[in-house]
Amino acid sequence: MKAVRFHQHGGPEVLRYEEVPTPAPGPGEVLIGLRAAALNHLDLFVRTGQTPGVALPHIGGADGAGVVLANGPGAARYSAGTRVFFDPGLSDGVCDYCARGEHSLCDRWEILGEHRDGTFAQAVVMPEINLRPVPGDLSFEEAAAFPLVFLTAWRMLMTKARVTPGESVLILGIGGGVALAALQIAKHVGARVFVTSGSAEKLKRAQALGADVLINHQETDFSKEVWRITEKRGIDVIIDNVGAATWDRSIRALAKGGRLVICGATSGPKPDEDLRRLFVKQVTIYGSTMGTRHDWEQLNRLLAAKTLRPIVDRVFPLEQASQAQTLMEGQGQFGKIVLSIRPLS
Repeated sequence: MKAVRFHQHGGPEVLRYEEVPTPAPGPGEVLIGLRAAALNHLDLFVRTGQTPGVALPHIGGADGAGVVLANGPGAARYSAGTRVFFDPGLSDGVCDYCARGEHSLCDRWEILGEHRDGTFAQAVVMPEINLRPVPGDLSFEEAAAFPLVFLTAWRMLMTKARVTPGESVLILGIGGGVALAALQIAKHVGARVFVTSGSAEKLKRAQALGADVLINHQETDFSKEVWRITEKRGIDVIIDNVGAATWDRSIRALAKGGRLVICGATSGPKPDEDLRRLFVKQVTIYGSTMGTRHDWEQLNRLLAAKTLRPIVDRVFPLEQASQAQTLMEGQGQFGKIVLSIRPLS
């Protein structure tokens, strides 16, 4: 089969479109002929060497959608030809964390495309338990764009922060996959949603999706603007995956008793912090990664009901993965960047 691999860490130029062995499904596993794979910032971290322990050469890609090609021993839920997509989080299912439903805290937790070869290929093997049928009218590209970012956003908003109707939610950097998923989920709950961006066009598009308050962080300090708009009350919940560059302002923008949920550190992992502000304002800080099987089930119901919908910005053929990752590095997209994949012959 064809795949996009890198044999050394570096920029997009290290990606190679080449022939690799087609994997075979083991017990409880399914071989999926991929038709689409979506990009995530995780792919950039893995390619550049920011994620330790990646065996080279490596195939990136956490998200994908396609058709069942073959079932391994003990896997029989989906017949050949079934359109499927999947939760890219892999857990052992037997540790103490899994036993209480916290699969993303599993002692042997892995993410497809990070800890093992991923979806930038014509085929991938996944545990049958992670698979679900693609809803009838959803394209492969849309299905591939859904799992990782919606799982991440759902866990941040619903499992960790437990957002309730009428609360205010601030989403930093609208336009990326997690931010757009968080916008949809927050509106579904009934929250008042604030969004930031340095792009007037992205803010306009976010408003069309339901954002209530738009803040251009190139023109103003978002924490001061929040303080002004809320009449010095602040925000109940802040969704942040930026890290060091926004940390100080995120803490300042929180209301007393507010919650800050962070799932990434694209601008760096070591912010300066005055700890007194945390206990004086009595804020709560949550770290969050991906989601659980229970989260996955809830999201699939909302997707099938068309309550949530992935947003695809642009589609590239698999062999142009380098150009696709270059676009992501420039942060010019609004929604997910997806790779289309030719069927495995």
